[in-house]
Amino acid sequence: MPLSSPSPSLGLRVGDWVQVREHDEILQTLDANGRLQELPFMPEMLPYSGKRFQVRRRIHKLCDTVWSTGGRELPDAVLLDDLRCHGADYGGCEMRCLMIWKEAWLTRVDGPFTSQPAPNPADPRLVQLVKANTRKAGEGSDDDPTYVCQATQIPAATRHLPWWRLGQYFDDYRSGNVTVQQVLSRLFIAAYAKLAGAGLGIGYPMRQAYEWISRRSLGETYPFRPGHLPLGGPTPASRLELQVGETVRVKDPDAILATVDEGLFNRGMCFHAEMMPYAGKTFRVAQRVSRLINEKTGKLGVLKNSCLVLEGVGCNGRFTTPLNCPRLSYPYWREVWLERTETSPAAGARARPTAPRPAG
Repeated sequence: MPLSSPSPSLGLRVGDWVQVREHDEILQTLDANGRLQELPFMPEMLPYSGKRFQVRRRIHKLCDTVWSTGGRELPDAVLLDDLRCHGADYGGCEMRCLMIWKEAWLTRVDGPFTSQPAPNPADPRLVQLVKANTRKAGEGSDDDPTYVCQATQIPAATRHLPWWRLGQYFDDYRSGNVTVQQVLSRLFIAAYAKLAGAGLGIGYPMRQAYEWISRRSLGETYPFRPGHLPLGGPTPASRLELQVGETVRVKDPDAILATVDEGLFNRGMCFHAEMMPYAGKTFRVAQRVSRLINEKTGKLGVLKNSCLVLEGVGCNGRFTTPLNCPRLSYPYWREVWLERTETSPAAGARARPTAPRPAG
């Protein structure tokens, strides 16, 4: 079917089919910095022009991973299939973020192509614009650039979204991101945790009651539990030297909490409540991660202690701020939170413990 004229808002839902617009059409939506409403069109998005995908999530809101100010509202944007940034134009960043697509860069279609069309040639004007704006002008050097990507631009491309704005929860359901049952259950858990932590003397029995019910119905523990180690103190490490494809088991909650401080940090990396439901379960290693862009500074850093991504493990927005955040980021796992299984090819290898290091 022929493409329709550009429209800034398509009202897309999960499962809808879209086609990415041609380069010249996308170029018309961008400012001199290669952005639309401060959200960059990144070089990694260029090869998808003219191709069709399904909407994976409507990303009308998301977490502020830059300044931790809470929920942020983002208009007219979606995630498509599993289209992730490979980081080649950002110093080899291994964050693998799902790329955010403004609806003005897309058009509705009825479904996938019946026969794949020939690829269209790249528009050099768009290529030059978006590649030139991956680095902040006037900052850094060729050897140490300050990068600009969608992750670093979240504060500028969004606006504050208060938790009490009820319309967001209706949009969570209307978009197809979550079911009514998920919306209500997550609101209940958030309110329950708020009351349990209010200092009214009922926190312990409330947590125990939740634990008793949840373990029997879901096989999960209470997600909002502090670590066992003092803030600012040393936290342990373990070097399993896990490789991609190996099978690992996420340790039980108490074993993990024994490796993090009261703020849930282990050597600067947080064990988030979103990760708690995966405790005790088995997964394959999908990726080792050591190079990440600091979303606050735009600087590419090499982690002193690498971390892992596990297959099929993502942030589902159950315990995020805002609730039902649809960004589907990968949680990062320290090796000290994991153990090899007997089915792993390297199950006979012994972990090499390392001395505890200060948090931070």
